[in-house]
Amino acid sequence: MSKTFRPWTIDQPLLLPPSVQDFVGEDHLARFILALVLEPLDLGEIEAAYASERGQPPFDPAMMTALLLYGYCNGVYSSRRIAKAARERVDFLSIVGLDPPDFRTVSDFRKRHLKALSGLFGQVLKLCEQAGLVKLGHVALDGTKIKANASKHKAMSYERMEKRAAELEAEVERWLSAAEAADAEEDRAFGRDKSGEELPKWVADKKKRVEKIRAAKAELEAEAKAAAAAKAKAQAEERRQAEGRKKPGRPAAPPSEEPDPKAQKNFTDPESRIMKTKDGFIQGYNAQAAVDATAQVIVAHGLDAKQSDQHQLAPMADAIEANLGKKPTQLSADAGYCSDANLTAMEEREIDAYIAPGRAKHAGEGEGGGVRVAAMRERIKAGGHSSPYRLRKQLPEPVFGQIKQARGFRQFLLRGVEKVANEWGLVCLAHNILKLAQGRTPSLAALATG
Repeated sequence: MSKTFRPWTIDQPLLLPPSVQDFVGEDHLARFILALVLEPLDLGEIEAAYASERGQPPFDPAMMTALLLYGYCNGVYSSRRIAKAARERVDFLSIVGLDPPDFRTVSDFRKRHLKALSGLFGQVLKLCEQAGLVKLGHVALDGTKIKANASKHKAMSYERMEKRAAELEAEVERWLSAAEAADAEEDRAFGRDKSGEELPKWVADKKKRVEKIRAAKAELEAEAKAAAAAKAKAQAEERRQAEGRKKPGRPAAPPSEEPDPKAQKNFTDPESRIMKTKDGFIQGYNAQAAVDATAQVIVAHGLDAKQSDQHQLAPMADAIEANLGKKPTQLSADAGYCSDANLTAMEEREIDAYIAPGRAKHAGEGEGGGVRVAAMRERIKAGGHSSPYRLRKQLPEPVFGQIKQARGFRQFLLRGVEKVANEWGLVCLAHNILKLAQGRTPSLAALATG
């Protein structure tokens, strides 16, 4: 029995070339991002960098921005993968207009304009607010550890640094002595036809290794001195405030200026740190996100290289106000952010905070923490399942899941805390663009004009 199939005409020429916009549907994300970049977003900071008319004309900054944002929204982060997609995928081709940049152009554009690209976060956040996706009725804060572009096996502890540096220096000295003896023997046998200054490459590499270890050791010592000075200043302030009050026990010992023997430095990305996660230890950074309850839009982001989250609460609350011009009504966070100082900071900012107080370490100690922590514990207990604290797990954790699992962002591409912080801003920007696209908003031009 025969069957008739539709014609398959892969080699049929077209009378008129199609528009690249016809490669994707009317409601495709690629069209949305093009409209976003061409209409409401202000790319003045990026375009201002192209004042000179010398050299070949560069790719249009709007096209490059749209290409990068579209790649991040689709979980394509590597410059090589973005360039490959711009040659092979019709959705990417609809953005570059059949004139794809190579991977080096993509990489250089991102490096050159990384801060400005991350700065677009505020503009998109305002569009989300105008579209009704941000209300600031309740905001939840959380952090997630993300791998740095460095291996944890390329780190060395302070205790090991001195020992290893001495070993390498001794080894280099032995081989230099052997090389001098060999040169002298050859001079006697064959004449002085060598300068005697050449070093084998591996010897030079070991010398460079010693220099890197010494530099990392000096950085750890400088950090330890700075931390000791800060701690001494805090202790002096405590003593000043405690004057006239009898304080039991011996006075605190002065802080040590020597680094902890287990303190580590990574030679690939020295600003990253070993961090503990539920899946083990990683070499990484601590990324922060404050998420609004209306549509899981990120309203503030931050990043540093500290394991603890506690110091991030007040700065993130201030970042929300800086981004949107107003404070959230309620804010929730897990036990990692809880302290009397943080609860006081939320009271001063007139933010209704719900921060998990954690568990007491020892029985009979008033369940741990100060007066405000104890009051917060009772408040969350009294609220039960209806407490606004329940929103904490419903907001940031799904957002981190979308970023890390659905879009596959599990490791930073750049190195150094400043660059990595801007890269995290670019990831958060892509998340908000997707929320804006899913919101089925009115025209972007209408949003731009308010």
